[in-house]
Amino acid sequence: MADCGIRSLLDRVGDKWSLMIIDMLSEGTLRYSELDHKIGSISQKMLTVTLKSLEADGLIDRKVYPQVPPRVEYSLTELGETLMPSITMLKKWAADSQPAILEARTRMQSRESKL
Repeated sequence: MADCGIRSLLDRVGDKWSLMIIDMLSEGTLRYSELDHKIGSISQKMLTVTLKSLEADGLIDRKVYPQVPPRVEYSLTELGETLMPSITMLKKWAADSQPAILEARTRMQSRESKL
């Protein structure tokens, strides 16, 4: 299959942190430290890399205020906002499907333990 950009975009929104960050920013503008605190389990390097990638893709906006120390805020762009209906549907599907998925995992573990 020819890569016409779709694969790289799906990789972006399908990575471990991007959807979580986009979802958090849907509630409003956040500073770097606020994102770091809300996520909790992300390294500073990974947060920085993910934010830069989302900005490069046009999904978030980064605003730097010239003060000491510098204040940096992130917000969704109009393009980023267009992802929210899909993210909301995916979150609903995950919540609705969680019992069935957990049951399937339990069945699989049970089968594997019998081997």
